[in-house]
Amino acid sequence: MELKLPQAEQLKRVYERDLRPSFPSAELKPLCNIESMWADGWYHPWCLFDGEEIVGEAFLWLGDPGWALLDYLCVAPGHRNRGLGALILKAMRQAEPSGTVILAESEAPAHAPDPELASRRLGFYARNSARIAGYDTDMFGVHYKTLYWAETDIPDGELICRHQFIYQNRFSPEKYAKYVRIPRDPGAPPLPQLPWNEA
Repeated sequence: MELKLPQAEQLKRVYERDLRPSFPSAELKPLCNIESMWADGWYHPWCLFDGEEIVGEAFLWLGDPGWALLDYLCVAPGHRNRGLGALILKAMRQAEPSGTVILAESEAPAHAPDPELASRRLGFYARNSARIAGYDTDMFGVHYKTLYWAETDIPDGELICRHQFIYQNRFSPEKYAKYVRIPRDPGAPPLPQLPWNEA
């Protein structure tokens, strides 16, 4: 198996086949946004190929040099429960330049529609070497725990600054202020959920 960037038509196919059914509208960027960020050099839609077939994806939203955000991790239907998620994470980290810090957002069980599933997802990331940051976020009304992969512990202040940059680099100040909370106020309820394409 090989992790590599897809052709444009392959990206469209896996978006419709894998991402659209797997992520709620408040968490899923429109395909046109992903294509635009990729064209601008701010996105790596890594795909795991088994021969000619794409069996999973790890999409990275790039930030400052040496920093990225795991935007989506997905295994194709029919290939799940085979350890491919862990394989994709490992290959993704190897594909990026050495020393790259990769942030991730995983739904917080406290406000998730399926708390057990959210807890299992956090456990999966922990088993795959993710560190837990000391702050949460609120994106488009979804409460997330913050995770990251790095060679050493990184202070929350630096993580927050780099995390903020990823969104501020793409959103207008008005949109950022309305839909993004990095860090999330622990005492505040989540913002109302809103699909990305309506924001």
